[in-house]
Amino acid sequence: MIMDDENADALGLRSGLLNRRSFLVGSATSLGALGLAGCAATDGMSLAEAEKVYGPVPEEKFPIPAVDVTKVDPKYFRRTVRYETKEAPGTIIVDPGNYYVYRIEDDGSATRYGANVGRDGFRWSGDAYVGRKSEWATWTPPKEMIKRQPEAAKYARGMPGGLDNPLGARTLHLYQNGAYTLYTIYASSDPESIGNGITSGCVGLLSQDMIHLYSRTPVKTKVVVLPA
Repeated sequence: MIMDDENADALGLRSGLLNRRSFLVGSATSLGALGLAGCAATDGMSLAEAEKVYGPVPEEKFPIPAVDVTKVDPKYFRRTVRYETKEAPGTIIVDPGNYYVYRIEDDGSATRYGANVGRDGFRWSGDAYVGRKSEWATWTPPKEMIKRQPEAAKYARGMPGGLDNPLGARTLHLYQNGAYTLYTIYASSDPESIGNGITSGCVGLLSQDMIHLYSRTPVKTKVVVLPA
């Protein structure tokens, strides 16, 4: 999937991460950083367990390194929780106010993932659905970003998929009424982003979590984004 102007505007949603991690501090070498309640826990995850869950993924097209789990608040580790909802199993619920994404299971529980979300002024809410899915997609910065940050101009024709690509290993593209919303749920390679508002509306999960969610999410899956 090549990010056209429409899609690139959505990644204004990632410009905050891009600013914070690379261009704002003038680093040309830290492109990897571009990559930018109704429930109770039933099973927590120890640090040792987290190191296994968030370990390296060598079989990927671009082998994914292990997450430095010491940089993630343990409350954002993947876990199964009780979750009361009328939504059907498989539905994805985004809770930006608490930095969580839930996948509803069929037994009154949900798989919960820690997330980064839109920064103040860029959060949104409503119902959507997964209109398409992408693996290791090409990313193209929007013209507005290039104007603000000339260093991004070298990617005007697109940055190929890879570990340094802001879209990451997997992307779920959100639609409403047949139209692309410009918002996505994507894979983040930045553990320090989890539990923070840094994007222009998109939602990021750790790469290992995103691969887990992506594999269980077919096109047309309903996505509910709660008010922040």
